[in-house]
Amino acid sequence: MAHTPVNHPARPIYRAIGGLTGLYLVAFGLLGIIASAGNEVLAQDDTTALGQGTNLGFSLLSALLGGAVLAGTAIGRNLDVVINQWLAYIIMALSLAGLAFIRTEANIFNFSVATVIVLMVVGLVLLMVGMYGKVGTDEEKEAWQKARLVL
Repeated sequence: MAHTPVNHPARPIYRAIGGLTGLYLVAFGLLGIIASAGNEVLAQDDTTALGQGTNLGFSLLSALLGGAVLAGTAIGRNLDVVINQWLAYIIMALSLAGLAFIRTEANIFNFSVATVIVLMVVGLVLLMVGMYGKVGTDEEKEAWQKARLVL
């Protein structure tokens, strides 16, 4: 039994939000790559992009994750749901790890507090998009509605 809505009326809006989130990650990654060009991959310096601390390694990772979100959004067929949910968990874990190591030598992605906050928000948005973006048959939708109405 699925615990997330099926065929949610606002699914196109959630899918668009997912696409915009992926686009943000790609834009941040590309701007970070430009800003950190010539630096070491995991440099710990004052490089920023869109007000967030970054380095070449994290910028490449952001562009890659954003590309995965955009690919899932373009393909659809519930693949976007799986990609968004898994990447949401990965991004939130990365954000918490970044917060734990923010003022240490283990801050390999050169995170700042702004980076941690933005990553957590991006992760939560992707999780929301993944939870409300599922498409199913009419039977699945009806079963979900019946289960929802039972208290």
